[in-house]
Amino acid sequence: MKWWSRLKPVAAELIILGLVLAAVLAANLGHAATGGGGAQGYGVKIFRVESALYPFVHVYMRTFDQEMNPLVNLNVLNIGVMVEGRAYDPRKKQYLIQPIRNREEATRTILALDVNKGMKGANFEAMVRAAARFIDAKRPQDQVALLALDNSSEGYTVLSNFDRDPGILGRRLADLQPRGDKTRLYDGVAAAMQMAAGAVGGDSSSEVEYIVSTSILVLGSGRDDDSAVTRSDLMTRISSLKIPTPIYSLCFSGPGPEGQDQRNLQALSKNSFGKYYAIGGAYDTITRTIEDIQNTMQSDYVLTFRAYSPVDGGKHNVKVGVEYPTGSGVMYYDASAFEAIEPPTFPRILEAQQKLDKAIPAIKDEELYLRNPYAPPGMPASAAPGGGKG
Repeated sequence: MKWWSRLKPVAAELIILGLVLAAVLAANLGHAATGGGGAQGYGVKIFRVESALYPFVHVYMRTFDQEMNPLVNLNVLNIGVMVEGRAYDPRKKQYLIQPIRNREEATRTILALDVNKGMKGANFEAMVRAAARFIDAKRPQDQVALLALDNSSEGYTVLSNFDRDPGILGRRLADLQPRGDKTRLYDGVAAAMQMAAGAVGGDSSSEVEYIVSTSILVLGSGRDDDSAVTRSDLMTRISSLKIPTPIYSLCFSGPGPEGQDQRNLQALSKNSFGKYYAIGGAYDTITRTIEDIQNTMQSDYVLTFRAYSPVDGGKHNVKVGVEYPTGSGVMYYDASAFEAIEPPTFPRILEAQQKLDKAIPAIKDEELYLRNPYAPPGMPASAAPGGGKG
């Protein structure tokens, strides 16, 4: 079962909590509900949890609407946090939320470029310009790898491993020429997925690059010629990933007999929770398209909260919910876990903890949680029916 299909049942179980949160915020914070309109469908997915600065926990999450666009301008009033089944009171300022674009964490992207001779001419030149634009638009810490889709023995050639230097990547692109008689699209995308699987690493206390997510961007016609990996096999691999690797695709095929090629790219993007863009000959849309992809990649959110679970080396449940728009009374949740560990006393770690301690000062446990007046005696208030479980 895909993770998106699991979100709605969770949201249904916790809708009462969402209504309580909305009522508390409206009554006690004077925040007017936006009402009407709003998102008719959206989701949230936690893709990484980091406890290296415990008791401060970083939760990395991706949000999206029905068009796979990120939810914009989220703040603490949109967010619900539950630890071991108890809901944090958002008025107590025990968590913060920021988009990735405003932080130091890095992302990685694999650009898979179609070098089939059929792309020769204006389409090939436009494809290379699009790749160059993507490299120029990335943040300094973000890394890019280049992979050519060709008819070599493996169906692809790695032109550059992950690198953050635009000059090095640009020189690799400048050397690229249409050379293949075939495009083994599925073999190349499968190879990109393998690269993505080994790309995330480090932690928030590390001196080296801290990679939190990886995406794939396919640029080409969408044509596939006799890949060893079948379309069905590749879709199964994509669907089986616990955390999807988004595949964004720019199709340079026009309408007509290439329709199947377009559908190849559409399916890759749809099944991986990426986005498909039909460029065709509309080269003037490339800059806007690349900006949209970069914006989407940099719109993942980092929730930082202060945990109060004792250091025991064990895993503790956390749920993060998003109410969108604020005041809608519906909150979609995703669940994960963090480790309650005591970090080493390295100067870098202590400095980071000190900054977070100022931003999220400790409070008494009895002040931390929302209290439900209808909770049965002797039970934690937020563990009452309708309060949810972590």
